Amino acid sequence: MIAVAERFFAVLALVAVVIAIATLVLVVRRRVPVWLRDEFALPLATAIAVTATLGSLFLSEVAGYPPCDLCWYQRIAMYPLAVILTVATLRRDDQVWRTVVPLASIGAGIAVWHLAVERIAALAGSCDVSVPCNVLWVQEFGFVTIPGMALAGFLATIALSLAARPNAS
Repeated sequence: MIAVAERFFAVLALVAVVIAIATLVLVVRRRVPVWLRDEFALPLATAIAVTATLGSLFLSEVAGYPPCDLCWYQRIAMYPLAVILTVATLRRDDQVWRTVVPLASIGAGIAVWHLAVERIAALAGSCDVSVPCNVLWVQEFGFVTIPGMALAGFLATIALSLAARPNAS
């Protein structure tokens, strides 16, 4: 069951990357469709943040993978996004990007650093030896790890919150 869940979360992360890239292209070109901007961007960002939050809880509480220090910092960025985006979706707050982008950018930066620590042994020296940051608890498709999943979630929430802005199209 845990292996199936890991694969499922990895697939969702890859989908989130595709959503992030496609949405960012639309935002940069100022071609965000009205249906995406007004109806789907915030609910989808909310679904991604909530899924990332629940996924991290599943991996630590059900699968038994202890979160390292960098995982905790990523959680500190992701968990509030789930709440903030839920409230923003219910209120139809198209200005939530002002909160989401800085918070998710910090989380994305931590996730990038965590990916580097996983791959470059010399960077792991500052990690807690009891729960090291360079342990690959999940590695799906040969490259999708837990911080990679977090990075995908952060990037997708950034892109979708920017797409929900009134001037995005």
